[in-house]
Amino acid sequence: MYSILDNRFWQTETVELMTREKIDQKYTWNAADIYKSDDDWEEDFKWIDVNLKRFSEFEGKLGSSAHDLLSALKFDDEVGIKLGKLFLYAMLLKDLDLGNSTNLARYERIMMMATNAAAASAYMRPELLSIPEKKINSYLNENNDLKVYKHVFENLFRTREHTLSKELEGLLAEASQITQIPENAFSIFTNADLKFPSVKDSNDRDIKISQGRYTASLYSTDREYRKRVYKGFYETFIDYKNTLSVMLNGEIKTHLFVSKARKYATPRQAALDANNIPESVYDNLVNTVNQNLKPLHRWAGIRKRLLKLDELHPYDAYVTLFPSVKEDYEYDRAVEAVKEALLPLGDDYQKSLSKAFDERWIDVYETKGKRSGAYSSGTTFGVHPYVLLNWNNQLNDVFTLAHEMGHNMHSHYTGLHQPYPYANYSIFLAEVASTANEALLLDYLIERAQSNEEKLSLIEKYITNITATFYRQTYFAEYEQKIHTMVQNGEALTPEKLTPLYKDIVTRYWGPDMIIDEEENYTWARIPHFYYNFYVYQYATGYAASQALVEGIRAEGQPAIDRYLDFLKAGNSDYAMNILKKAGVDMTSPGPILRTIAKMDELLDQLEEII
Repeated sequence: MYSILDNRFWQTETVELMTREKIDQKYTWNAADIYKSDDDWEEDFKWIDVNLKRFSEFEGKLGSSAHDLLSALKFDDEVGIKLGKLFLYAMLLKDLDLGNSTNLARYERIMMMATNAAAASAYMRPELLSIPEKKINSYLNENNDLKVYKHVFENLFRTREHTLSKELEGLLAEASQITQIPENAFSIFTNADLKFPSVKDSNDRDIKISQGRYTASLYSTDREYRKRVYKGFYETFIDYKNTLSVMLNGEIKTHLFVSKARKYATPRQAALDANNIPESVYDNLVNTVNQNLKPLHRWAGIRKRLLKLDELHPYDAYVTLFPSVKEDYEYDRAVEAVKEALLPLGDDYQKSLSKAFDERWIDVYETKGKRSGAYSSGTTFGVHPYVLLNWNNQLNDVFTLAHEMGHNMHSHYTGLHQPYPYANYSIFLAEVASTANEALLLDYLIERAQSNEEKLSLIEKYITNITATFYRQTYFAEYEQKIHTMVQNGEALTPEKLTPLYKDIVTRYWGPDMIIDEEENYTWARIPHFYYNFYVYQYATGYAASQALVEGIRAEGQPAIDRYLDFLKAGNSDYAMNILKKAGVDMTSPGPILRTIAKMDELLDQLEEII
């Protein structure tokens, strides 16, 4: 057996993806931490199947007494905890090989069971809302065990007007099997079924394009290779543009359907209200960034000049300007760098990080059929979170590791410090801890730079982070809002409409120095986050918030660190905006956004000054 870095692996005529049996076990997930065997999974699945009918025992009795209310809530929690573990196990195994029919079938079974559970408990929300708020409060006061649900009820009564009758809630729960189809189809189609071409690499070897290799190619200093991979990668999506536009159209129609059913004016209002986020936060982001595009235009001009190009293209947006600073970043070395970079967060944080690295919470390398990209699994009560990577030995992979471990530790601390009702966190907060980790890693690496060239390359990385996580996600958010509006107005999202709209937005953001290739205009066809229902804007707001938090840690030290750790532990114990304010950041203000834009300009000044 040989490792992913073994030279013999790269000497074959055609470079194929590794198979899982050739990966050292320490670089793979240990799903046994959830269930020791498939049989154990089946046992919990059977328990859910048998006990779902018990929901009916509580129907009509939720307001009878504090005891009856607590019994119903405890049972609902018990079902939720088991469903979470069942889902996590099924998802992890599915994502390791999207072509494995057994794993896909298990995942479909738990998704259907979750739908059945939602239908069986659908009466609870409307019935609870039918109970006078005064009566619920009296129950909370007389029963200490019920007090844990105080914020649950606050949030419930906040959304009273968007809760439907028992029958309609049940119908919506049943409909979730249908509304999940566009996203599931997109994921399977783009990760398992799409066949990408092979291209020649810099050494004239045939390289089979994959999602991971496309991303890695954007950092290659061989411009012709970057261009070949870029065009070959997009060629596949363009070939299926009609199919992909139907999937996207279907996804947005599901958002419209659910928002209408819940009596919201728009899908965006429905999506943001789920976490009590004012729509003004979204508009403030898009409008403020649109008024401050000059730093991104300036960056495009600098890249064009330093790369000595007559034309700057999208496949030139990420390659380093400082190629003499070039290293392979083996995973084990990256782990040590990330741990050292996060030392400012304290000993307990370090212990938790080490536990994650040592006890196989992470699946590291790209293998055949494995889901592309990277993610952290989020909080599953009673089980540690997991991280998926597709390691390619790039500096970018080191930052991806730091990013996903930010999510991972956020989930870990939330799970440790919150009871089940609050053992998760709002997606509005999800990208704060991840990008804070990236900022701390950059500080660490810049401080240890051995030369001006290395320092420049790290400043470039910082600028690239702002470009990709702040500016790019904002123009994704603007695009997402516009295509939702189109569907809401009765327009069909055909390639002929989707493509020029994307071109107009990306051209405006990048400015006159960036030539937008025709392929780039089909980016809408490959972005999974367009299936996440107004998720992407939170990358940008989260990035701005994290920069403010890291600035506070630099300036204040321990008091700011303590506030940050309290933020990681807070889960859903309060509204997201309040949790962030307690940590020291107010996202209702344009201040954090403007500070991030100012940081971009400062970094560009530093870069040009050193040059």
